[in-house]
Amino acid sequence: MKKNFKIFIFSIIAPYFFNNILMITFISFLLPLHFFVFSTLYIIYSLIIYTYFHDIELSEGYCFYHISLLFHEKIEKTFRLYSKLCVLLHFKSIKMIPRYLCHGDCIGLVAPARKIEENEILPAVDFFQKNGFRVKLGQHIFASDHQFAGTDEQRAADFQSFLDDPDVNAILCARGGYGSVRLIDQLDFTRFLQNPKWICGFSDVTVFHSHLHQLNVATLHCTMPINMQADSLNHRNAQTMLQALTGNKIEYHIPTTDLNRNGCAEGTLVGGNLSILYSLMGSASAINTDNKILFIEDLDEYLYHIDRMMICLKRAGMLDKLAGLIVGGMSEMNDNTIPFGKTGNEIVASHCREYHFPVCFNFPAGHMADNVALKLGTHISLSVNTDYTTISFN
Repeated sequence: MKKNFKIFIFSIIAPYFFNNILMITFISFLLPLHFFVFSTLYIIYSLIIYTYFHDIELSEGYCFYHISLLFHEKIEKTFRLYSKLCVLLHFKSIKMIPRYLCHGDCIGLVAPARKIEENEILPAVDFFQKNGFRVKLGQHIFASDHQFAGTDEQRAADFQSFLDDPDVNAILCARGGYGSVRLIDQLDFTRFLQNPKWICGFSDVTVFHSHLHQLNVATLHCTMPINMQADSLNHRNAQTMLQALTGNKIEYHIPTTDLNRNGCAEGTLVGGNLSILYSLMGSASAINTDNKILFIEDLDEYLYHIDRMMICLKRAGMLDKLAGLIVGGMSEMNDNTIPFGKTGNEIVASHCREYHFPVCFNFPAGHMADNVALKLGTHISLSVNTDYTTISFN
């Protein structure tokens, strides 16, 4: 019996280890927990084999050895599939930073939302070409369907074309408005994820920022062609966009405000337009804010609605584990005949009192004259003190 058992142990373990030694080593170092789970499962299967076959007469151990080989062949495929799954789960947590642009690279311009005229994007085309980049326009970029830049199908086709086009190294949305959310579920990011590229813009483009954050791809919150008129191309909005796209270091220092809450934080930067973030909650494109630094901005909203959206973020737990908050422009806010009694910034501040993360107000980004570039989905350092606020992209 003892001899039978020893032969059994050897015959089960031998093919398992010798046939898969490299894979086992790789998985055990990379994902020890998953390896432990599978190994435990293997041992259970082995015991089942032994239970049913331990009383068989052995001849030089061949019986057990051949049984184990047959058994091993059955589970080898399972092991390999499981190991691939483990690796995919492991790398899913890795942030993908698109390649930075070089001289001669191509920037694709698309209009996923409100329609735009040719003369409104010519200054941006000229700006990129003068800085050494090629520009490709979406096939339907100047199409019109009521307020949209063509039908949903046309806009989605242009965006998909540039997602898949290996010649296009970055995609810049021509303007915001409304319409991106009508496209997001029509887009296939499979080829894009194999070779990520920068998706750029702000406002309604927050739909793409948020969705790609769920796919762990960094994006660029920045000015758009509709805002890049000829007299503003030397403005730091366009210059910081160029700095971000080409991989140059970005660091911002801004004056303090009375509403700021001092402190330091590090984490992944996420966010965008507050109304869009609010509208995406509960969907596949909703962002995860745990241990992140959240950026918000908005335009032309009623003050009571800012209050409603902040309450919704709180109730959803989006502020509970926040590392820090950066508030951009709360521009052109509306009020009712009976005043709400607080400004947009004051409303945001009132909903952050119960937390302890640092808060920065009046950051120059959003629907305002200053709209500097922010690399969403990348790691940043936030330092808020009594003199100024510093934001560094690491």
